[in-house]
Amino acid sequence: MIEFKLEGDFIPMIQWLKATDLVMSGGEAQTVVEAGLVKYNGKVDYRKRLKVKKGDIIEFNKQKIKVI
Repeated sequence: MIEFKLEGDFIPMIQWLKATDLVMSGGEAQTVVEAGLVKYNGKVDYRKRLKVKKGDIIEFNKQKIKVI
């Protein structure tokens, strides 16, 4: 499992997807979230502005990333 070090209290899901280089743009990030391709702590989540926090696990494109 890959780890992502979060600086601050949270980061919105779309910004997080870009920061981890899982997507190339904000538009692509919105599309993958709306399509249900992102799992947040084991469940599909469609919220683009979801606050990703330390301890969360996000799955996308066959990768699991833990936020530390």
